[in-house]
Amino acid sequence: MYALAIIRYRRAVEEVVVHHPAHRAYLQGLKAKGTLIASGPLEPRFGGALLLRVPDDRVAAALNEVRDNDPYTLAGVGQYEILPWAVTTGREDLDRL
Repeated sequence: MYALAIIRYRRAVEEVVVHHPAHRAYLQGLKAKGTLIASGPLEPRFGGALLLRVPDDRVAAALNEVRDNDPYTLAGVGQYEILPWAVTTGREDLDRL
């Protein structure tokens, strides 16, 4: 299963950037595990977006783990909106990534 995650900043950008190094290191760990396919900031800069891949047999638990372990969540500076996504068109392309 795939999912889109939108992270919205809950504090001023100046408060959020303090947590960027930890957040980016966390995302690199997700990428190394194959959970994160792509990520980046939204424009204008009010948050970011993630494209995630999680096991079909534990979608909710895996997505909750991604959200709950993010340094942005732990610091209270980011709020996740997670949208599980049943990709049809282009699924084969995503699966190859």
